[in-house]
Amino acid sequence: MRPRPLRPRDQLLPAPEPPFALRAFRALFRFLIAVGIGVGGTLAWQAHGDTARQMIATAYPERLGWIAPPAPTTAPAPQRAPAALASATPPAPSVDQEQLKAMAADLAAVRQSVEQLAAQVGSTQQQVSDEIAKLHDEIAKLQAAEQDILNKLPTPPPPRPAPAPARRPPPAFAAPPPPPGQVR
Repeated sequence: MRPRPLRPRDQLLPAPEPPFALRAFRALFRFLIAVGIGVGGTLAWQAHGDTARQMIATAYPERLGWIAPPAPTTAPAPQRAPAALASATPPAPSVDQEQLKAMAADLAAVRQSVEQLAAQVGSTQQQVSDEIAKLHDEIAKLQAAEQDILNKLPTPPPPRPAPAPARRPPPAFAAPPPPPGQVR
């Protein structure tokens, strides 16, 4: 039988793990590639988004027709002379004095109701702060009573020390048995 050749040492052991710095660099490089792809895609979509949407919508109209960009609804107005623009502006609406008086009365009523609400909130806040002060006084009284009760309780006696374990007396000295085969 022929002896088996020895394998080199590097085939017997697993490959060593790369250093931390190299692994960190590789991870950072992969992250930067992913970010670059995302930024590139975003810029491309901003530059050619409507065209790409139109191409996708026409390629698959039954499934992706909804993705088509909306058609422009208004055409840009042709340039006109400034005099024509001035005459095309609508006239300012006339101010109705009765409507102004009604609005003023409504605003006064709203102001009055807001002031009433503010007064109610203020009184409610005062009641709540009074209740909180009462609760603080009650808590202080309860804490004082608890301390008084704790002061009246007798202190427990100190614990007794545990008794020391009793020692066994050493066994009486006995002569060793005679070896086998020897008679006395």
